[in-house]
Amino acid sequence: MRIDDWKQAGERFRFRQQNVFYREAGQGEALLCIHGFPTASWDWHLIWPELTQHFRTIAADMIGFGFSDKPQDFSYSILDQAALHESLLESLAIHSTHILAHDYGDTVAQELLARFEHRRQSGSAGLTIRSVCFLNGGLFPETHRPRLIQKLLLTRSGALIGRLVTEDSFRRSFFPLFGPDTRPSDQELQAFWSLIRYNDGPRVAHKVIQYMQERETHRERWVGVLQNTTVPLRLINGLQDPVSGEHMVKRYRELVPQPDIVDLENIGHYPQVEDPAGVLKAFIDFIEGLEKSWK
Repeated sequence: MRIDDWKQAGERFRFRQQNVFYREAGQGEALLCIHGFPTASWDWHLIWPELTQHFRTIAADMIGFGFSDKPQDFSYSILDQAALHESLLESLAIHSTHILAHDYGDTVAQELLARFEHRRQSGSAGLTIRSVCFLNGGLFPETHRPRLIQKLLLTRSGALIGRLVTEDSFRRSFFPLFGPDTRPSDQELQAFWSLIRYNDGPRVAHKVIQYMQERETHRERWVGVLQNTTVPLRLINGLQDPVSGEHMVKRYRELVPQPDIVDLENIGHYPQVEDPAGVLKAFIDFIEGLEKSWK
């Protein structure tokens, strides 16, 4: 699917005076797909047709990403992005969902999960989360290994650094995230870059990147919910990822009770792009296993 086709098939809704792009397709139980940094919902395009055969599938470009607005006066908090997804699902009259998340989206999913557990324990109404499946991401701040550009964006010169990012510098930083045999083509790299530069995204990159500090601030809440949730979890992880690969999986095994993990050998940070068939199988098997246990 070409990126222009993805955009043409999308819709928009308003969240806090901002236009948010999203895709919705399929029928059945809801599945919320939450993308990572610095790209957008198009990350799901290779597995989208199959997902929509099984689920009513929803994927948004969060504020600051892809085809959504990228305002300079927005807080870009993970808390805001979680609220965005809650608002989108409410607008679609969806009250229960599975979640498939990646990278930055993992952190948003952790916050959504923490909110659900709080509601469940207090007896409050709201969105029900049926399951969460994580792809590579910074689930634990102590195991996250950011790229140099991410570190620079966090400095006092971050605003300037963001404006200086070019397609060439993006390619040099982005290319090594992938496995040795699953590197993106020039066409794919151009598509990823077009998502970032749309609506002049680099000028707000230093604001979006503050999520790395939020992970430190909210570690107890976001790691704690992984350890205590009643919601079924699965981690599908590309082990060759330099940011959150095998070293993150090791920490997951240490901290999460009865960890359910699918390792993808020779795959890097974007398993849904690098090994779409492997991700689909691991995810569908996870959901089918849950359905059998619930009967």
